[in-house]
Amino acid sequence: MKRFTRLLLATGIMGLTVSSTAMAADEKLSVTSTTVQDGKAVPVEHTGDGKDESPAISWSKASAQVKAYALTCEDPDAPGGTWFHWIVFNMPAATTSLKANVDKVAKLPDGSSQGTNDFGKLGYNGPAPPKGSEHHYHYKVFGLDGKLKLKPGCDKKEFYDAIKGHVLAQGQLTGLYKRP
Repeated sequence: MKRFTRLLLATGIMGLTVSSTAMAADEKLSVTSTTVQDGKAVPVEHTGDGKDESPAISWSKASAQVKAYALTCEDPDAPGGTWFHWIVFNMPAATTSLKANVDKVAKLPDGSSQGTNDFGKLGYNGPAPPKGSEHHYHYKVFGLDGKLKLKPGCDKKEFYDAIKGHVLAQGQLTGLYKRP
């Protein structure tokens, strides 16, 4: 249905015209990490039970229409709903990776910014689920059509409101974690 609606919008059938650039939202990014393997356990050093350091994350370069990148780490299995562990936005278009152990500051040296996670802190705070079932941690990368008009320290609602209609490419890596 989503593709059909896009086709209607692009052709003007629904009374609107959308540029072909905005239609590139189906572009897929390959997201990898040197330590977090897709579908495998998140190493303890990247969790609240370890050093709580962010993992190194890399992604494939998107098309030339992408002008900035954003990244989140989300746990949809949290008891109260999706829990955000990390928000990074306005990374330059030439960026295709984040190093491990990113500083927990509002502004990064490359000009990108970090939001406030659901622990109420800037930067990354890793998996720390309640004891019990295994949780999934989605490291999502978004290729955007421009920089977001957000202040450092934004929350997840502000972030998702800001990216609506601006995502041209997307990919994710999913790690798993269960408290010992």
